[in-house]
Amino acid sequence: MKKFLFLILIFPQILFAMSLKELPVQDGGRVKPFDTLASESIRLVYGKAIYKDKEPVLLVLTWLLAPEIWAQTEFMQIKNKKIKEALSLPSEKEYFSQKELVRNPNIEALFQNLQVKKDKEVKLNAFDQALDRLQGQLFRLGMFQSGDILKLEPQTGEQSWKSVNEFGPEYKAEFKNLLTEVTKYVQDENNTDTSSLDASSEKLASLILANYEGDKKSLTRKIKAEVFYNDYHPFRYAWIFYVLALLIMFVYWLTAWKPLVFGFNGFMVFGFLLHCFGFALRVYISGRPPVSNMYETVLWVPFGSILFGLLVGKWGKSPLPYISSCVVAILCLIVADMAPVMLDPSIQPLEAVLRSNFWLMIHVLTIVISYSAFFLAFVLGDFSLFYFLNEEKYKAQIKEVTLAIYRSLQIGIFLLAVGTVLGGVWADYSWGRFWGWDPKETWAFIALMGYLALLHARLVGLVKSFGMAAGAVLAFSLVLMAWYGVNFWLGAGLHSYGFGSGGVEYVSVFVAIHILFVFYVGIYRKLKEQDKNVKKEIKENEAKK
Repeated sequence: MKKFLFLILIFPQILFAMSLKELPVQDGGRVKPFDTLASESIRLVYGKAIYKDKEPVLLVLTWLLAPEIWAQTEFMQIKNKKIKEALSLPSEKEYFSQKELVRNPNIEALFQNLQVKKDKEVKLNAFDQALDRLQGQLFRLGMFQSGDILKLEPQTGEQSWKSVNEFGPEYKAEFKNLLTEVTKYVQDENNTDTSSLDASSEKLASLILANYEGDKKSLTRKIKAEVFYNDYHPFRYAWIFYVLALLIMFVYWLTAWKPLVFGFNGFMVFGFLLHCFGFALRVYISGRPPVSNMYETVLWVPFGSILFGLLVGKWGKSPLPYISSCVVAILCLIVADMAPVMLDPSIQPLEAVLRSNFWLMIHVLTIVISYSAFFLAFVLGDFSLFYFLNEEKYKAQIKEVTLAIYRSLQIGIFLLAVGTVLGGVWADYSWGRFWGWDPKETWAFIALMGYLALLHARLVGLVKSFGMAAGAVLAFSLVLMAWYGVNFWLGAGLHSYGFGSGGVEYVSVFVAIHILFVFYVGIYRKLKEQDKNVKKEIKENEAKK
């Protein structure tokens, strides 16, 4: 038995048996490739998309083949310290075995208390959400070990597909052959020949498609597209190209070698094309606009920032709008790529309230893309604040950046206002009332009023260049509250489809640093101005003498 575990843990992750990856399986309300189910399951149980560089589809099949071994393997992630404390687990450990968790004397009571809260529809705090995830981890692993999650036999109509324990004779035989080939492949660590495994999985895939009542060609194309999307990671390559573009611009600032500008433009455009390609794949696979959850909005915001950066950059002479949009794209895409537990990248069926592509497109896309313009203004504000540390030297740059901030805020306010009104129309269509001061609605309104106040203050002369820069940075906290805070901190209201958990401490630090930076620059300017006045007064007094 120990030898089998050793073999499970050493088999290499290689490009193999594509038909095994492309096995259609019903899960989570849709038909997806087995590759997606495997990756999502490992991400849930282990906290990362890959376990020790092992091929996901083979790994999860070994959960079925050797359940008693995996029950003793410490690979179930628990990061919440209060959960560990409640279960009397070592606080320094991050991974635990299924066996020690299931046998824990406190776990059943915790789960029962959680279920009571769910039944009463009580708002779940961070501890409850972490506990809910732990319950999901144990459930998912158990479903694999029993085979109940592997729904591979299609049924007529809308009925749920049959799982391993319900298979008909033909499916049982083909699935047994597949497991036999998987076992052979795993046990022979030097084997790189996947022909037998591929042939077995192809037979099972053909059997599934033969009994599938829908559009077989469309399903096959979407399955292949999703496996390609999983393997290729277009958004990851997009942010890599954005980073390269930014590095090239940094070298240009140091050397002033003009050909580097073309390099910056080339890498930025190529990154944007990859960004668009990723969206196109995701839209094709899901059949809807890509803004139904927090992860997708974090991909959509940088897309908009690049567009607005190009537009605002054309109105002025400064390259900072292009650079700032690149910074926004890098920040957002890295967060989306590096935080798969907090931002779930899986493609899920839409919540009932979102099942109108018309409203989803015109309201949610409009609201979220307004955040792009505000994020762009925020980064431009950061750059402008740095210029204010040496105001005399960078007067021309400050003037250009202030205009770019103003244009970005104009775009953002227009889109946020339109999106908020459209949201009211959709709310009337979905919930029977135009406005109800739901937390999401309230904070969208607060953000809109905050930015309108800033622009009107500039219009009447209450706010100058520094005020615009500081306002763009500080007011973005309102957007973060409407975008992130309502979903991940408050977790209340009718917009429950966007709720999640995690990252509060990081976002809080991010906001606090920028608030302190604004006050630092403001105090620095004030002291510098006072020093300047004192020197001027001394000179005048000396001149009089």
